[in-house]
Amino acid sequence: MGPMTSLRRTSSAALVACAALLLPLAPAAQAAAPAAAGPRPTEAAVNGLLDGIRQDPARLDALLRAMPKGGDLHNHLSGAVSTELLIRLAAQDDLCIDAVTFTSAGGPCTGTARPARDALPEGEFRTQVIRAWSMQDFTPGAESGHDHFFATFGKFGEASWRHPGTMIAEVTDTMAAQHQSYLETMLTPASGGVAALAAKVGFDPDLAALRQKLLADGQMQALVDSARADLDRAMDEYRDTERCGTAQARPGCAVTVRIQSQASRASTPARVFAQLLIGMELASQDERFVSVNLVQPEDYQSSLDNYQLEMQMLDYLHPLYPKAHISLHAGELVPGLVKPEDLTFHIRQAVLTGRAERIGHGVDVTHEDDAAGLLRTLAERKVLVEVPLTSNAQILQVEGRQHPFPLYRKYGVPTALATDDPGVERIDITHEYVRAARTYNLSYTDLKDLARNSLEYGFVSGRSLWRDRDGFRPVPECQGRPIGSANPTPKCAALLAASPKAALEWKQEGDFRAFEAAVLNK
Repeated sequence: MGPMTSLRRTSSAALVACAALLLPLAPAAQAAAPAAAGPRPTEAAVNGLLDGIRQDPARLDALLRAMPKGGDLHNHLSGAVSTELLIRLAAQDDLCIDAVTFTSAGGPCTGTARPARDALPEGEFRTQVIRAWSMQDFTPGAESGHDHFFATFGKFGEASWRHPGTMIAEVTDTMAAQHQSYLETMLTPASGGVAALAAKVGFDPDLAALRQKLLADGQMQALVDSARADLDRAMDEYRDTERCGTAQARPGCAVTVRIQSQASRASTPARVFAQLLIGMELASQDERFVSVNLVQPEDYQSSLDNYQLEMQMLDYLHPLYPKAHISLHAGELVPGLVKPEDLTFHIRQAVLTGRAERIGHGVDVTHEDDAAGLLRTLAERKVLVEVPLTSNAQILQVEGRQHPFPLYRKYGVPTALATDDPGVERIDITHEYVRAARTYNLSYTDLKDLARNSLEYGFVSGRSLWRDRDGFRPVPECQGRPIGSANPTPKCAALLAASPKAALEWKQEGDFRAFEAAVLNK
């Protein structure tokens, strides 16, 4: 991580004013059109139950913790695992933690560096490490939430890359406990090798020529093979940790895992292009790798300087790799964090030039040029916005009425709740559902559609169960019998056997029915 840009306070009044200007322009609410027949009686009853407990945090949490919640589409693995696990892994690898900076590093532990195992028992040092490596007990002061959040990755970084399988195991166990079934998590494949190749080749503004240089002599393919082998080892570690395939299999084994290949947008253009290229190659050769993404803060100066170039890179690569999906962090910005002109185009360019099928965050949408037109474009193109409410509150201080989440819904832009970095944030997905239900008065039907979106817009392969994305109406093969039942029609069963996506969606519909019956029969 590079030096952090200081975050000046967001202008709450400006954000509210922009939203107020746009809201009258919006069409009637169309966040997710209900099925033609309307909600089932049990769904309507759960709507009433949720209304009755909305202001009771404990009961609302219990209800929504048991609710099926689809997938997590915006998840950074190193920031997703618990701080406690990172401390345990640091101790296991005989790392040191500096008692002043709280940065992890290899041994020997000299000066102010202490053995990581010193942070295992409860005590002051452990508490200090947890606070330094996460948002635990954080109060903005000399350091902003933005700066503290992003600084955590540099502090625990040395502890977070040796055991990806163990980390995936913890994340999937946590998801399974909250009735989620699908994970897309972000990793940087063959990071060191790609960096070395990019440095060797250098940058060429002729992107076609640059791609050929990187592919020449099998150099990139060797890195692709290395990345696939790395994931093989990680998934073996994951299955061993979870005891998958045995009678003692842990819940996380049931979660479908896919990988987004991330590129560090603040790196040199040569390295960014090489990282995007390997991600595209991987998605074309291995179905476990589904997409590319750009990470690191958008407000870093190098991120700002190269934003349009990086969108052009994606525009060039996209038609060459039709199997590779694109999901981009865009609009994770607020006034005062960057110059006003930098708020006016990031989301639009991510979609129109960068070919993004999904957008992560999208917080600054009201500051984009022709914001109403952009919102209509997102709705028409069915570009889903991944919404991590707590992350936006902690990093950008944008929440409640200032957040564009209800504006996206009003314009019919598909949305899904996500965690972003739940380990750093000290939250889980249920926390996000509770926050959304209480802050925006969402019904159970609304929450179901958010969960459905998280599978429908996931990049897992196969045909969808739904023939359209506006009403969640099943494809013809799966009509005639209750959706999610144990005995689909033969044609539907064939679809479910051939399509991982449809199978996940069918199972979730059955889980919805079981959940509704259980909570209403208590």
